[in-house]
Amino acid sequence: MTARVHKNLAHAPAMRSAGTRRSPLRLELRGITKRFGDLVANDQISLTVEPGEIHALLGENGAGKSTLMNVLYGLLQPDEGEILVDGRPIKIKGPGDAIAAGIGMVHQHFMLVPVFTVTDNVMLGAEQIRGPGGFLDHAKARKLVVDVSHQYGLPVDPDAVVEDLPIGVQQRVEIVKALTRDVDLLILDEPTAVLTPQETDELLDVMRGLKAAGKSIVFITHKLREVKAVADRITVIRRGRTVGTAAPDAPESELADLMVGRSVLLRVEKDEAVPGRPVLSIADLVVADDRGLQAVGGISLEVRAGEVLGVAGVQGNGQTELVEAVMGLRPIAAGSIKLLDDDVTAWGTRKILDAGVGYIPEDRGVDGLVREFSVAENLVLDTYAKSPNGTRFALNRSKIESGAAEKISEYDIRTRSPLHAVGTLSGGNQQKVIVARELSRKLQLLVAAQPTRGVDVGSIEFIHKRIVAERDTGSGVLLVSSELDEVLSLADRVAVMYRGRVLAIVSPDTPRDEIGLLMAGITGKQPLPADTPGEVREAAGDTETPDAEADGEETAS
Repeated sequence: MTARVHKNLAHAPAMRSAGTRRSPLRLELRGITKRFGDLVANDQISLTVEPGEIHALLGENGAGKSTLMNVLYGLLQPDEGEILVDGRPIKIKGPGDAIAAGIGMVHQHFMLVPVFTVTDNVMLGAEQIRGPGGFLDHAKARKLVVDVSHQYGLPVDPDAVVEDLPIGVQQRVEIVKALTRDVDLLILDEPTAVLTPQETDELLDVMRGLKAAGKSIVFITHKLREVKAVADRITVIRRGRTVGTAAPDAPESELADLMVGRSVLLRVEKDEAVPGRPVLSIADLVVADDRGLQAVGGISLEVRAGEVLGVAGVQGNGQTELVEAVMGLRPIAAGSIKLLDDDVTAWGTRKILDAGVGYIPEDRGVDGLVREFSVAENLVLDTYAKSPNGTRFALNRSKIESGAAEKISEYDIRTRSPLHAVGTLSGGNQQKVIVARELSRKLQLLVAAQPTRGVDVGSIEFIHKRIVAERDTGSGVLLVSSELDEVLSLADRVAVMYRGRVLAIVSPDTPRDEIGLLMAGITGKQPLPADTPGEVREAAGDTETPDAEADGEETAS
C-alpha cells in the first residue's frame, strides 16, 4: 500500500477500537421496490431484523435477495420504500452511510485485493494514520486485526497474502474487515456458495458466536440445512416478492415449496441403470498437485455407458486433480486414460471436448464461464466454430442468439437478455448456463464436478434430472461431489477416495456409516482419527467426542 493517505480518504469509515460497540440495532425495511427497466427485482418487500437475531433470507437464485441487500448496503438506491434503524428512517446513499449506521456486508464475490496482505485489505478504505504527515499506521491496524480476530474467534494471519489463503479463510478476512468498522448488523450474501462442507460448518459456528456477542445477522442463502441449523427466523422471497415467514423448525419440504412455488422433490427419482461398455477407462493413474506432490496415486476406474459412477470423499483427497487429468487440464505422471477405444492420455482439452465429453467444472467462475461474455456467447464456448454457430473465420450471431433463446427457455435460465454478461447472473443461473451448454450436444461421457455447488433446491432438482436423463440416453457420467447425499442419490456405483486412492467401489445402498469410515481412511475396525471432519464422523455413525490422546493420529483431511 502507499505510504501516504490520499486526501479523499479523510471521510472514509473509521476502524473501531477492539471491544467497543453500540447496543444491538433493530432494522426495518418497509415496501422496498427496485426496478431495472421492466424487470421488478424487488416488489414491496418488508421485513424486520430484531437485535441479536439471525434472520435468514431464503429464496432461489435470482429471487431478488442480493438486490435487496445491495439496497440496504447503499450499492443500489430503491425506487420506493424506506429503511429504518431503531425506528428512525435513514437514507443510505452508499456503503459509508451503511457502515455509519452499523451495517456491514460480506459479498458473495469477495471484495479483497489478492496481492495485499490481510492487514492491508482490512485497512483499505479505513486507513489508520499517524502523525501530521498522514502516514499509514500499519502496526496499529495489524494489532486491530489480531484483537478482533481473537475477540470473535476468527483466527487469521494478519501478515498472510490473501491469494495464498483458502476460500474459507478469505471469507473470514471479509468478516473481520466488517467487524473492524464497528458494525452491529452483518449481511452475509450466499456465504457458503463456494465453501466445502467443513468450511460451511465452521462458518455456522462463527455465526453462532457473533450472535452470542450481540451481533445481528441477515443470512442470505438457498440452502435449507444451513437455515434450519442457525436461523431464528426465516423470510422467503420468490421472484422479487415476500411469500412467507417461517420458524426454523418448519419442514424442509414446506420451505422448498415456498421458495420455488411448487412441490419440489428433495430426492432423486431414477430407474435402475442398464450399463453398457466402458466409456472411460483409467488405469494406474498418477497425478501431481500444484506443489508437485502426488495427489492421485495409482487409481484405476471404469465408467460404463448408461451409468453414473460417483466419487465420494472429503474435499482435497485428489478428486480435483483426477477430474483435471481426465479433461486434459493437468499433466499425467503415469498411467493411462481411454475414451472408448481411443487412448486420450496425451490429448488436450479441446480434442477431448470434441470427442464427445461434456464438462461441468467445480469452479464455474474460473473454468466454466467467461464472466465478461454474454450468456449467448458462453452457451457456445464449446461449439462457436461449428455449424450453425459459425466457422473458423466468422460467428453467425443470429444463430447463436436464437439458439441461446431456446436454451434459456428450456433450462429456465433467469436473465433479462441473451446479450447480458453472464457475470451479472446469480450463481445458480450461471450454473444452468454451463449445464445447458454441455448437455445440448451429443455426449459419450459427462464429467460433472460439484454440479450443484451454490445452487438452490429448485435448480438442484432440475440439474439432477438432467444428469439422470443424460445417463438414460446411454452416456457415461463421472460425478464428483463433496455432498455425500448427492453422490448416494445419483450414483449407480460409488468410488470412495482417500488421499489420492480409491479405497473401495460400493453400491449406493451401502450403509452411510460404512462409507463414512472409508471416507476417513478406515478399512477395518479401527477408531476414527481424532480430528476427522464432522460430516465424515456423522456419516460413520461416530458421535463420540475423541479424547485428547488421539491428537497425534492420522487424519482424513
